[in-house]
Formats: sequence, C-alpha cells, structure tokens
Amino acid sequence: MFNKFHEECGLFGIYNHPEASNITYLGLHALQHRGQESCGIVSSDGKWLHAEISMGLVAEVFSEKNLKRLPGRMAIGHNRYSTTGSSVLKNAQPFVIDYSMGSLALAHNGNIINALEIRKELERYGTIFRSTMDSEVIAHLIALSNENRLVDRIADALTRIKGAYSLLLMSKDELIGVRDPYGFRPLSLGRLKDSYVLASETCAFDLIEAEFIRDIRQGEIVVINNNEIYSFKPFPPQRPAKCIFEFIYFSRPDSNIFGENVNIIRKRFGARLSQESPVDVDIVIPVPDSGLPTALGYSEHSGIPFEMGLIRSHYVGRTFIEPSDAIRHFGVKLKLNPVKKVIQGKRVIIVDDSIVRGTTIRKIVKMIRDADAKEIHIRIGSPPASHPCFYGIDTPNREELIASTHSVEDIRKYLMADSLAYLSLNGMMMACDSIEGGFCTACFNGKYPIEIPDMDTLQLRLFDK
Repeated sequence: MFNKFHEECGLFGIYNHPEASNITYLGLHALQHRGQESCGIVSSDGKWLHAEISMGLVAEVFSEKNLKRLPGRMAIGHNRYSTTGSSVLKNAQPFVIDYSMGSLALAHNGNIINALEIRKELERYGTIFRSTMDSEVIAHLIALSNENRLVDRIADALTRIKGAYSLLLMSKDELIGVRDPYGFRPLSLGRLKDSYVLASETCAFDLIEAEFIRDIRQGEIVVINNNEIYSFKPFPPQRPAKCIFEFIYFSRPDSNIFGENVNIIRKRFGARLSQESPVDVDIVIPVPDSGLPTALGYSEHSGIPFEMGLIRSHYVGRTFIEPSDAIRHFGVKLKLNPVKKVIQGKRVIIVDDSIVRGTTIRKIVKMIRDADAKEIHIRIGSPPASHPCFYGIDTPNREELIASTHSVEDIRKYLMADSLAYLSLNGMMMACDSIEGGFCTACFNGKYPIEIPDMDTLQLRLFDK
C-alpha cells in the first residue's frame, strides 16, 4: 500500500582504501533510507571481483564474517527499493557480469524508460537475461560495444539509453561514476585521505568522515584509476531536470544535494507555505519524521508554536502480527501516537511533505480528532501529486493518486479536516531559487522532460512477472 512515494536505491563506492568493504558497509548504512528491500557489496582485490548480495537491511545482511569475504582496496555498494523488476534476490544489486574484457559490477539509481524496447531487441539476437531489472540492459549494451576502453564502452552503451540514471561501475582496477544528461538523481564525489568516494548523498560522507569535493555534473562520466581522477561529458547537453522530490522527501535532511542543504530547503517550503496559506491556530505539529523540517519552517515564519503532537515509534518492523480483534487504524497507531495533553482543546495545524492516496493522513486526522483537538488544519509542503513518475520513483497508477481525480476541497472533505492547503508549484520553485538549473516537476504537472514511450506498460513496472 502506498502512503508515500518511494525512492529505489542508494549508491556508494570507494577507491583505494585498505578497508574498502567495511567503509562501503557504513556508507550503505547511512543511505538505508533510499532502499530497504535488498543490499549488496562488490569488492575488487585487483584481480577478481567478490560479491555479497542479499535481501534485507544492511545491518541484517552484513556481518564481520561475510565482510571478510570481500577483500581489496575498492568496492561499490547498493541499497534497493524496486521500481522495475520484482523484489527478489536475482534483481538485487550490484549486478556483476563476466564478458570479453573481464568482470564488471554495476549499481544503478533511476529508471530506464526504453529498457523494454532494448531488451526485446537484444533477446531477438540471442541475449539471455538473468534478471527482470532495467539495469541489466545497460550491462549487456556495455558488453556488446565494440569500443576498446571500458569508459568508451560505457559512453557508447548509454547513448542508447533514455531515462534517469546515476551509476557506479567497477572493474578490477577502475571505479566509474555517471550521471545522466538531465541530472535526475544525485551523485557526489568525496575524498577520505588517499581514497576517493562516490555516494548518492553526502550524509554517507559525514559518517565515514570524508571530505565533500563536488557533485558529479549532469551528463558527466568520472573515472578513477591509478590513484587519479578524470572526467568527460560525452552526451549532448540537456535542460536540467533534477528530481524535486529529493528535496521534498527522499534525501536525508542532513545531506547536501544539487548544491544545497536538504533541511534548509524543506524549512523554506514551510515558510513559503505559511505565507501562502496562513491560518489562525494554536500549534503547529509535524507528521514525523517526514514533516518535521517543513513544520519548523511554517512555525518559525508564522510565529505559531511548534509542538511534537505526534510521536513516532522507530521500532516498527516491515512485518507485524495484527490482533484478530480489529483495532481502529491499527497500522497507523503502531507507528504514530498523539500526545493528548499537547492537542486537547487546541486548534492544530498538521504539516506533512506530501499526500499520495490520502488514506494515512485521514487516519491521522481521526486520531487527533479523538485526542480532542478543537480544529484540524492540514498544510502540505508540496503541490498536489497528480501524475506518476517514470524516472526512478515508485508511484501508484495515476487513478490511485487522490489529487489526480479530486479537487483540493474534495480531498479536504475526505480527510475530514477543517481546511487543507498545498504549497504552490511557483512557491516551491521560489524556495529552490538558490539552486542552479531546473527541476523535474512532472509528478505535479505532467510535463515529462523525456518523452514516455508507453505509459501503460511502464505503469505496470516494466518487467514485473
């Protein structure tokens, strides 16, 4: 059940470190929020690639014992939340292939929108696929390229690819990072003493005490070998289309992506929301943890006191046993509990980052109403999400997005709130005016930066079986 949009993975790679696999484990731990279905690490000892890949969370999958099976001074890692391909082990990454030039490991964040078309073409020529991932298409195109150097094969393969991708690729002696020409997904470069590090978010650098150098630029390929780094941009330039949802929800607040701190941008969303949609209330409360920075921004700008009126349990597993005697709103109550002394008799604003189907926040409104709130007003730190994403975010079909079929007033009635307001698209963009280049906002306005060949097919999750 969707109550949030889901990002599908996090990437981490390190070159020239005596504990490369251990450092990669820590990097993936910092990026756990970007994918919780599977994780994997592939290391290189200069001769061979060694892989440990499994379903589950980083701390569940890796141990001192299996990390010792990952020798070498170079490694890449991947956390996955699937948007294409089933949630099974054969689709876990990094993806490792053996081909004419040796072994290659690949980790992908994004979505290849013409992958089905390329897959069918390659299958007609006898290519055998071992997974249902769109990422495997990239590996086969690299293997089939006639170029002599690995980096040229990668560039050649990616000229066939349409969609969103940040990539990490590793041979026995090279580490390569790539961002697509539109720059949909983040990827950053750092340094840890004599080692180079690549990661989806800078929070991974903070954990291992690495120094941030810069973001990988859109359309850039960065090659690290022989303790040197060089880059080039082989693709035709495109209008920037950075994913705005990285700021709304996906990235950790302590990360810097696209040249700006995530927490600062989210607080700006809240301040702008306060300007656009003021209301006379007693307290502002966030839906934790996603609504915290936006609620703080709303509170600071409006002068309305901020309160933690909802407490989140951080010990809710991915599965649980539901009692046979029905408890109202059991799933939500397991995660959130209202603080009655804070809410009772108060006029309350609930702040969250987005609404997908509306089912969860409807239950939250009911819980707060039961805690004797006098009024309940909802403020959302993004515009109404009315269109699905095809660039690496797992979203419901359009008809399942409540804002695609209902007006704001209809949604308010469904949520049983006294008022409902979203941040405007213009207001959101104004809050991001310190960031160079443009954003993809297709989930709000349906204006897709790359033409979608077959929306119906893509909505069925490309290769799901």
